[in-house]
Amino acid sequence: MIRILVDASSDYCQEEIREKGLLFVPIQIELAGKEYLDGVDLDRDSFYKILQETGEFPLTSQPSPQVFLDIFREVEAAGDEVVCILLSSHLSGTFQSACLAAQMAEYEEHIFIVDSRAATYNIKIMADYALELVRDGFSAAQIAEKLESFKSRVHVTAMIDTLEYLRRGGRIGKTAAAIGEVARIKPVIIVTPEGEIGVIGKALGKNKAINAILKWIEEHPVDKSFPVYSIYSYGTENSEVFEEKLLKEGIRFNERLQIGATIGTHIGPGAFGLVYVEKE
Repeated sequence: MIRILVDASSDYCQEEIREKGLLFVPIQIELAGKEYLDGVDLDRDSFYKILQETGEFPLTSQPSPQVFLDIFREVEAAGDEVVCILLSSHLSGTFQSACLAAQMAEYEEHIFIVDSRAATYNIKIMADYALELVRDGFSAAQIAEKLESFKSRVHVTAMIDTLEYLRRGGRIGKTAAAIGEVARIKPVIIVTPEGEIGVIGKALGKNKAINAILKWIEEHPVDKSFPVYSIYSYGTENSEVFEEKLLKEGIRFNERLQIGATIGTHIGPGAFGLVYVEKE
């Protein structure tokens, strides 16, 4: 049997994890003096409420190699193979922890680790695609190979409503953040092919940010044979305006999904965007 493993950055809910038979590795979040496991004991709205009410910046901790090793040994005991689809190695050490665990396991030839070079619902699209490949009878090695070529087509483009969380996370300087807030600059971001956060535009206001997103989507057209997700962090007002414009442009999405704490730590409330697969 081939198992598919994801970490908490995939933003699957626990019900869907169980329904699809996925293996799941949580990511630890420290916020307001308490420790939580993203996707397990910290729901998304509560996370953003605490974020706003306390003004504190959350700290995330990558899973240890031992967490992965324990799962790999369970997979080995069952005689199964596992394909791991993990948060971009440029955004977290989660991928490295899994690689170390695989080296420690005596079952390494049956463990396939894919650096998604992505985050959030990009990983969900990749994992759902992997599950389809399992049902179609592909081997674990073939699935990992197909994911390596597929991942460059899975995109996220989004607007960040405030620069404050990027500043606190060390992504931009304090002065740049202050100027950006005063000027109402709304960064439009993507995850680059290398798996890093890239800024494709700095729009003056939300409407111009939406236009920048739409232009980027036009240049990287949607493959309608795969799911399309409207995503948001906290508060749906921005998403509703964005979705109206999507529909006017003939871009239909399957559902609206909320970004969890692992990625929400760095983007804060008010963010919105689109996750989809680009045409070949």
